[in-house]
Amino acid sequence: MNSSTGTLPLLEIKNLQKYFPVQGGLLGRQVGRVHAVDTVSFSLQRGKTLGLVGESGCGKSTLGRTLLRLTEPSGGEILYEGRDITKLKPEEMRALRKELQIIFQDPFASLNPRMSIREILSEPFEIHGMYKNPTEMRARVIELLKEVGLNPEAADRYPHEFSGGQRQRIGIARALALQPKLIVADEPVSALDVSIQSQILNLMMDLRDKYGLSYVFIAHDLAVIQHISDEIAVMYLGKIVEHTEANELYSHPLHPYTRALISSIPEPRVGGKKERQVLQGDVPSPINPPPGCRFNTRCPFAKEICRNQEPALRNLASEQSPHWVACHFAGELSQ
Repeated sequence: MNSSTGTLPLLEIKNLQKYFPVQGGLLGRQVGRVHAVDTVSFSLQRGKTLGLVGESGCGKSTLGRTLLRLTEPSGGEILYEGRDITKLKPEEMRALRKELQIIFQDPFASLNPRMSIREILSEPFEIHGMYKNPTEMRARVIELLKEVGLNPEAADRYPHEFSGGQRQRIGIARALALQPKLIVADEPVSALDVSIQSQILNLMMDLRDKYGLSYVFIAHDLAVIQHISDEIAVMYLGKIVEHTEANELYSHPLHPYTRALISSIPEPRVGGKKERQVLQGDVPSPINPPPGCRFNTRCPFAKEICRNQEPALRNLASEQSPHWVACHFAGELSQ
């Protein structure tokens, strides 16, 4: 799914899969597979942000780690600047890591408590053999702290001396250190107070615009990623069920699951009061997903075809502004 024509995307995912084996019995044989990421495809243009949203356990964090090869894929292609990185040797992948970085969800667990902030931010340079001159490295660390809105004096302090929002700023500085082109942000504000979330989102948008960064921004809350995302892909049980431009998704959601997520946003959208759509039942097990449409067990519009035939992800809008949705009746529901 490429929203732009004639431009090679920075990142293109084709039929990406990640299955985790499930062992059981006395001999520990494989008795099943967790379908964490199941045949997912999308593309991301340079300088853009793709929001990846869905309930906990839908596979979005696994997808983020897999597309960076922090978790090895089970199948599919990951094209970075047209090059399939799933075929790269470990030393080739290591060299490419400078351009592919991640911001983790938990700012408390992602920083080594035994290292000073200076040591944490210097580590990427040491790993990749940069800044042989210690004075230059120290200057770069100070520059990074200023970039994320922290006082240079923070360099000689330790993670426990900072608040959650300050720690996440340090995590952002670490991801920014090697001047990457692509950053996967794995729920970077979900562990923070609401009052701090907007500050971190604004910081990330400023850095994106300043350095031409591309983000895959993972969240379980559509309200959080509404302003930072250019496009949004909605995941359910390992699959993308809807993908379009952010404004289009909020103003014209086509998939019943997306509609339910948007209706749960606390603040009403411009245009009046909206009706809350409450999903019934629980998310099925990713070990044994239901046949047909995976959302059929909770969908208020499900019919026989939904329980037997998996809907293809199809474009219901123009090529200039595509709107991809995997629903047999999306066209009828949009009427």
